[in-house]
Amino acid sequence: MPREKGRKVVATNRRARHDYAILDTFEAGISLTGTEVKSLRAGRASLVDAFAQAKDGELYLYGMHIPEYTQGTWTNHEPRRVRKLLLRRIEIDRLLGKVKESGLTLVPLALYFSDGWAKVELGLARGKKSYDKREDLAKREAEREVQRVLGRRVKGMAGRT
Repeated sequence: MPREKGRKVVATNRRARHDYAILDTFEAGISLTGTEVKSLRAGRASLVDAFAQAKDGELYLYGMHIPEYTQGTWTNHEPRRVRKLLLRRIEIDRLLGKVKESGLTLVPLALYFSDGWAKVELGLARGKKSYDKREDLAKREAEREVQRVLGRRVKGMAGRT
């Protein structure tokens, strides 16, 4: 059977971009069991409460929910188990240095298959305050209004409201 190509997104964490200012992104492999991979290929996962944290010099992903595989047997996995992230030692050390010195956190942004391998996109993030969230919302609304007006102008409906 030929190996699949490209990138197939399984889950995204849209809440992370709302709650955090993403400073940098990294791609990491993830250590999974067989039934977890089958459940992911069926498109079932949630990154809502997930975060990455260091333990014994390694990075682990906590709180990611992969539901049990429906056709699984007694070998099925636990849905919210801790999963090891696969990165090079240099990348781990660099990330841990940034997290320790600046009070940043590692948040998963997306879970996907890249050329058949399960990957997680991690964001180096700083928490937003409530006024930052309101500011972003106001910018987004202003941008939508500008696009709406430009769309009307192109269609020849500039004088109508």
